Amino acid sequence: MESGNGRSRRVGEQIQRELAQLIQFEVKDPRVQWVTLSAVNVTRDFSHATVHYTVLGKNANEIDPSVEAGLNNAAGFLRRELGRRIKLRSIPQLHFKYDDSIERGNRLVNLIDQAIEADKK
Repeated sequence: MESGNGRSRRVGEQIQRELAQLIQFEVKDPRVQWVTLSAVNVTRDFSHATVHYTVLGKNANEIDPSVEAGLNNAAGFLRRELGRRIKLRSIPQLHFKYDDSIERGNRLVNLIDQAIEADKK
C-alpha cells in the first residue's frame, strides 16, 4: 500500500533523482538507454518502491519487453548504489512498471481536438 504522507513522498522523490542519475550514467545495459523515470511510489514501511518509467520516443505498443527485463536485471545494482547514496535504515526493493499516463494524456488531447473540430463543422 502506497502512502501519501510527506516523508514517503520525499523519499520517493530522492530515490527518483538518484535512480535517474544511476540509469543515465552508471547502467551500461543498452536496453535501458532511453528510459525516463516519471515517479517513484514508496510503501509506508519503505520496504518496496514502485518505479514508474517511460521510454523516450516510444508508445506502449512499441515498447520492447526487454526494457523492463533490463531494469529488473539492474535492480540489484541500483538498490546497492541507492544504499550508498541515501541514508535509510533499509533500501526498498525496486519494482518497475511502465507508465502510460503520458500516452493516455496525448490520446485525450487528440480526442478533445477532434471534438472541437467536429463542433466547428
